[in-house]
Amino acid sequence: MKFYGTITKISLGSAGRPASSRRALFQIQKSWLIYAVGTIYSGKGRVFGADGGRTTMRRLCAAHGAVCTVSEMVSAKALTMGDKKSPRLMAGGGGDAPFGVQLFGAQPDVMAEAARLICDMRGKMPFDFIDINMGCPAPKIAGPGAGSALLKDPPLAGAIARAVRDAAPADVPVTVKLRIGWDADTMTGLEVARRCADAGAALLTVHGRTRAEMYNPGIHPEEIAKIKAAVDIPVLANGDVTDAESALALLAATGCDGVAVGRGAMGNPWLFGQIAAAMECREVPPPPSLHERFRVLRRHIYDMCEDKGEYIAMQQARTHAAWYMHGLRGAATLRRECCGMLHFTDLDRVIEHAWELQRETR
Repeated sequence: MKFYGTITKISLGSAGRPASSRRALFQIQKSWLIYAVGTIYSGKGRVFGADGGRTTMRRLCAAHGAVCTVSEMVSAKALTMGDKKSPRLMAGGGGDAPFGVQLFGAQPDVMAEAARLICDMRGKMPFDFIDINMGCPAPKIAGPGAGSALLKDPPLAGAIARAVRDAAPADVPVTVKLRIGWDADTMTGLEVARRCADAGAALLTVHGRTRAEMYNPGIHPEEIAKIKAAVDIPVLANGDVTDAESALALLAATGCDGVAVGRGAMGNPWLFGQIAAAMECREVPPPPSLHERFRVLRRHIYDMCEDKGEYIAMQQARTHAAWYMHGLRGAATLRRECCGMLHFTDLDRVIEHAWELQRETR
């Protein structure tokens, strides 16, 4: 297959990196930006455990073609109160791709102070931009007024964007992630987008559902298109991108500058290379062989164990490994086996069983 698209380039600044670095320019390339969303959801509104192997996942996505990645969500309130866990959520970077720190909160002054603290840390924990989350639907985030709850108060959302922009150095881009609205009666995504753009946001990522819809039914690309048409900064479309075709269809329907990928990359880091090929008018690579799938799975979980130690990593690896079983013969059985893994050697047993089940189809 061959796909077609146009290419232009927009450059944003970098933070804490030499001019010669690959990260010196955070490039957003029209019609082929592939953005790995750091906060990935499993099921209906359930968030993976904090720091759930996502440093490894970011590196893996970058290695397979993600243009940039973002961290787990960092609470501005917790960070300003000296929480020791919060800086760990920012650590690890994004491999060879530009990396953003994802910040959430409901008070402009607290968000501004958190942005200053984050920027003070960039010598020890380099990053390239700050990403404000105004889209998370999880009750523990939206309940206190942060995340997607900001869609109910556009002036506050704009004030937060301006506070973070004013607090961060000029060479640190500030981006915003949002949804199209809170519910069908509160379609405020367009107003929030305008206010954030006016406040100095360099880029918007728009998920095509309301908070009430969570992750079902399908997205509303026409609403994303309205937001794209209303602002003069780059906009990324997000939602239901699972292959190169769906990425191209979303771009065509919205006129956006790129796509943001989250759940679609779980168990499928090859998705980034496939979308990149489509956007660059090259042949789209075929799905990975079973050997390649299991090789990457094993490396993924091994790196998690190296980062966190086997005990913690294998608890978190159960969900990651289960995603790699999607589409295989006996997938339901294999996913149950993944949920019982305690040691890295258990993964090898699951992989061996997967091979046996696939051989039965021949």
